[in-house]
Amino acid sequence: MRATATPPLRRELSHDPAFAVRVKRLGLVSLVALGLIWWLAVSTTEAPPFVGTVLAAGWALMPLILFASLRLPALRYALVVPASLVGIGLLSVVARWLPASALAATGWVLVTAGVLLGGMLGTWFWFRLVPVPVALDDPFSPGRRLLIKVHVALIVTGLALAAMAAF
Repeated sequence: MRATATPPLRRELSHDPAFAVRVKRLGLVSLVALGLIWWLAVSTTEAPPFVGTVLAAGWALMPLILFASLRLPALRYALVVPASLVGIGLLSVVARWLPASALAATGWVLVTAGVLLGGMLGTWFWFRLVPVPVALDDPFSPGRRLLIKVHVALIVTGLALAAMAAF
């Protein structure tokens, strides 16, 4: 009978202090960014109240789960819930309630692409549903940092453009 080795716990789902700093930062950033997304959606689009409710639920749950996961890292699996809520809310804004301004509409598309990219990256890197190349295995690798920068740039640029509809 062969003994099978248990795969090592990935840093993304561990108590690793270096990764905990990233989780705290993500919690703070999500608190601000998702709040801004919610505010812009309810104040600059014709989306019905349920879309605002879905976005608000994602906004509340994302930082809550992230901060709670500092004590219990397995909670990070639950990030699928707020990520899905925000993704669904944004997809519905893009599909049905884009503002008339081409710049603001482009902003919503960029925000949505950035959020969906972030959700895909989180699912890929943290949960390993699909194998991660060795070059991207380390959470602090240059390749991962580049992908995170693209994710953030899409959202920040999109928010700036979407905010133009508010002024």
